[in-house]
Amino acid sequence: MDFTPPRPRPDRRDTFTRTPVSKPKTSAKAAAASEPWTAKEAQDHYGFKRWGGDHFSVDDTGALCVHPMADGRKIRILDVVKEAESMGLKPPLTIRVQDLLRQRVIRINEAFRSAIRQEGYQGVYRGVFPVKVNQLREVVEEIVDAGDKYDFGLEAGSKPELLIALAMLENSNSLLVCNGYKDEEYIRLALIGRRLGKQTVIVVEQVSELDPIIRIAKEIGVEPFIGLRVKLSTSGEGKWAESTGENAKFGLTPCEIMQIAAKLRRARMTESLRLLHFHIGSQVPNIATIKKAVSEAARYYCELVRMGFPMGILDVGGGLGIDYDGSRSNYESSMNYSMEVYARDVVFNIKAVCEETGVEVPDITSESGRALVAPHSILIFEAIDRIVRDGDEPIPVKGRRSKPVKELDDILRNKHGLDPLERFHDAKQKKEEAHQLFTLGHLALDQRAEADRLYWEICRDIRNTLPAGGDIPDDLTDLDALLAEQYVCNFSVFQSLMDHWALDQLFPIAPIHRLDEKPTVPATLVDITCDSDGKVCDFIDFEDKRATINLHPLKAGQPYYIGAFMVGAYQDIMGDLHNLFGRVNEAHVFLEDDEEAGWYMEETIAGQTVERVLDMIQYDADDLCRAMKKAVDRATKADEVKPREGVAMLDLYEKLIRGRTYLVPARKSSKMRAKKAR
Repeated sequence: MDFTPPRPRPDRRDTFTRTPVSKPKTSAKAAAASEPWTAKEAQDHYGFKRWGGDHFSVDDTGALCVHPMADGRKIRILDVVKEAESMGLKPPLTIRVQDLLRQRVIRINEAFRSAIRQEGYQGVYRGVFPVKVNQLREVVEEIVDAGDKYDFGLEAGSKPELLIALAMLENSNSLLVCNGYKDEEYIRLALIGRRLGKQTVIVVEQVSELDPIIRIAKEIGVEPFIGLRVKLSTSGEGKWAESTGENAKFGLTPCEIMQIAAKLRRARMTESLRLLHFHIGSQVPNIATIKKAVSEAARYYCELVRMGFPMGILDVGGGLGIDYDGSRSNYESSMNYSMEVYARDVVFNIKAVCEETGVEVPDITSESGRALVAPHSILIFEAIDRIVRDGDEPIPVKGRRSKPVKELDDILRNKHGLDPLERFHDAKQKKEEAHQLFTLGHLALDQRAEADRLYWEICRDIRNTLPAGGDIPDDLTDLDALLAEQYVCNFSVFQSLMDHWALDQLFPIAPIHRLDEKPTVPATLVDITCDSDGKVCDFIDFEDKRATINLHPLKAGQPYYIGAFMVGAYQDIMGDLHNLFGRVNEAHVFLEDDEEAGWYMEETIAGQTVERVLDMIQYDADDLCRAMKKAVDRATKADEVKPREGVAMLDLYEKLIRGRTYLVPARKSSKMRAKKAR
């Protein structure tokens, strides 16, 4: 296996060389901005090649390109944004790279086919896509179409998902695996699928589910295909480890499996048991965990065959990961294996157990969802403003400056030749003194403001004097995070990056243009919701996370677009209507068949309007407009509003209620900017 060696990490100490430090004549940020910056440096800095493989590159203009098929053909992401904008679909915008989605479906099927050939395995691979990972029609449709030649099927975990799967899956050789809690309607619907010639397999996850399956199957007159979900003793690894093992929510214990076996014999339905299923968790970072789970499940499978059940399929569930940080490690946001290694290890370990027990090998099913759909989706949003720490301009102070202010000024000029750590501690102490004096009423607001400004200027000066990549005292390692600018971005974390907020999931984030310029602004991202949690302040690093991301200075009147990558799994469905920000606009792009023709936008989907979002929470737009009209009429009759003003108010109200939920950034023309400058 090809592993990227870990980077050496500096040994952080609590001491610092005691040498006088003078304030540099030019800031480190200004000096860095003047240094040359190449596409290769941008790719290394943001990790495009690490987490994106051969699917991303930076062109000569500094624009990010996606290579859906990992070949020479590419799509310039900024061009997609501009074309979508010309159609009225402004960011926030989800770009679905449909060819990349197809490529992932093809890759997992070919990976298993190759592993089966290499191992001389006598079974076949019959994978399914778990609809819960992304139920959107355009996603499921693309997967079904791409997987048709491989007999690739679907997995449903609820009645609504089963309704989708029954209608969408037309290939009679594909499996339709039915998981989740099941009532009689769910069971009846799955058995109707059997009557229609579909290979629906009802996976029993609780003992209580078996009796209605037997009864309804006899009532309909169809032989059911039944699977069992076993609760393994092997536990998962990573963020979702607690959902697995012997205390898992779903699955059958050995005792319960024996109960079900006895019930099937009494009902004379032993021939119906066809599949054994297990789930080791989502985003499993360590291949050793997967191998251990597969071997344990294969033992259960072989025992059921030896008990006289026909079986035939071993479903290894989900767990196949995504390398979000590109480290190829067992860090929770990574994976220390490839899709091909995963397929080989699954095939090898099942074969080894079956050969040892003398049982014929089963067909193999997997329910990989995240690994298929996460990479194809890119969320584009615009940074529209910035929040910075107190500026460099001194605060006009009335009268004599207070003692804390004077001492902070001395620390800024480093009159006593202190080392950075001493300067930081002294500055922090003087700032706290100023705050206490203000609280007690002994310090005026202008003095308090100047003390704060001096403190942050000292922190910036200290950060600029720290050696790059050298030993840094622990107390100073957080300066970047403390001093980082906050870029205000036109999107909602709760709508589009729910897993980041709820589960601390890391997503690769980077600007999609200006990559030929050195990024000199350490920043965090804040969204436009009225919630302090609406922010992104953890970013991918190598086997780790960092508190800031380096971005470019915002330019007046010019949009600055940032992309969040690998967001195709769960984020589309789990979005929350916090502050009533709805689903974002979408653009679906394909490569042209002619390699020289480039790409085309196959479909666009406008995001939710305010009217639609309001309807979801039981507000009728027409009723609201009528109520607003009454309020305007009353104000007009009272001569508080002129009739023409009232009409304009109502026009604006109705326009906004039919419009989009996100902000519309203002763009100043170059003439306006020039006039303001004069």
